[in-house]
Amino acid sequence: MSFINNIEFPCIGAKTAITKGQLKCLVADHMACPKDDEDILKFLHDFVLEYRKSERLFHSAAVIFKGPEIIGEEMFEGLMWQRLQALADLDAKSHCFDKRVSSNPRSSHFSFSLGEEAFFIVGLHPTSSRLARQFKYPALVFNPHAQFEKLRESEQYEHMKKVIRERDVVYSGSVNPMLEDFGKSSEVYQYSGRKYDTEWRCPLKINHGTDTNNPTP
Repeated sequence: MSFINNIEFPCIGAKTAITKGQLKCLVADHMACPKDDEDILKFLHDFVLEYRKSERLFHSAAVIFKGPEIIGEEMFEGLMWQRLQALADLDAKSHCFDKRVSSNPRSSHFSFSLGEEAFFIVGLHPTSSRLARQFKYPALVFNPHAQFEKLRESEQYEHMKKVIRERDVVYSGSVNPMLEDFGKSSEVYQYSGRKYDTEWRCPLKINHGTDTNNPTP
């Protein structure tokens, strides 16, 4: 993918995923249309099964939509939450929520869960205010949350984070103002790439049922 292979692109994790052949992609039709939701969910469930068999890090799954033409960050954000809500509702029919994270989007320990696997999501689209997210088509990239925990355990995470943020300053001119480490604030503020104020509330409603093992805010 030339977008990520650009030598100046800041995310070295994404570059590694491509180099190792561990970035899986699915092309879907219209981001506002639910007709591909079951296919997307199956793609992500299959990705989870394959990822869990691997001992390597840096696996990602990207869903790239053919349309619509995105005309602003709020438009993309609305479509993103629409699709994520639909996928979560479908997933809840057959799977529990990943017990290693919170199912409360307001919690600082929340991660999006499909196939009982937690994901950190990166939204991409042409009109993003973040240069590193300005992809030609609207897309959602699903990154297994457990990979970040393994990086922390191996003491690689802090160095990798420092390098990515330094590269992002060079590439985009500034550090993403929404960036926070897991456990400091809910990661939902980082999914779309848009800058939020303190009044914003995530519209996502998790319907996997109440899990008392999940931490609360």
